[in-house]
Amino acid sequence: MQRFFAKETLQRLFASFYAETVPETPETPARPKDDDTPPLSPRSLRGLAHPLRMRLLAMLREDGPATASGLAARLGESSGATSYHLRQLASYGFVEDDPDRGTGRERWWRAVHRGSRVESFEEFERHPDPEVRGALTTFLHHHAASHAEQLSTWLGTMDDWPDEWRSTWDISDFSVRLTPRLARELGEKVHALIDSYRGRVPEQTEDSARVRIHFHAFPRRTD
Repeated sequence: MQRFFAKETLQRLFASFYAETVPETPETPARPKDDDTPPLSPRSLRGLAHPLRMRLLAMLREDGPATASGLAARLGESSGATSYHLRQLASYGFVEDDPDRGTGRERWWRAVHRGSRVESFEEFERHPDPEVRGALTTFLHHHAASHAEQLSTWLGTMDDWPDEWRSTWDISDFSVRLTPRLARELGEKVHALIDSYRGRVPEQTEDSARVRIHFHAFPRRTD
């Protein structure tokens, strides 16, 4: 498999906080329903833009329901801290109690939606409330840091995987001259391509794994 580690860059190891992976079946629709990936509002962005809350929500979306103590153990945090931030996430509508798992002694939490999306970054970048603009900066920088962390984890653990998986990963770069319209078109086509693979492999399929996909596309000055 040919790989490119030069200037030509469009990474094909993509992932998105806006539509985290969840267990899928062959009946899963190709694209998520809008109510399963609701848009962030200025209020919900302020409630989410905290590094620990973003990690907690990402874990619940990726791995399914969990308790505050279980999440604390995985993240190296105190259960008091995870409990507090889970309650904050619940107040903004991101998580809720899991009635099928909760007991009198343990409170189980689950994600309400498969993901979240940003319909217009300009809405937040130009918002009159500086707290909203600051929340966007926090959100984006933590999101980018989580991508780097996931890639670093793969690089450090890929020897634990079978040869078949070690021959499939990619960290290619490409540089393409585009107009804003074509850049938007490229992004839409990449998202559509990824969506076309959803639901093709049922959970528990032998030799299958969840694959994280990171897509970063942005202009660069050449002067």
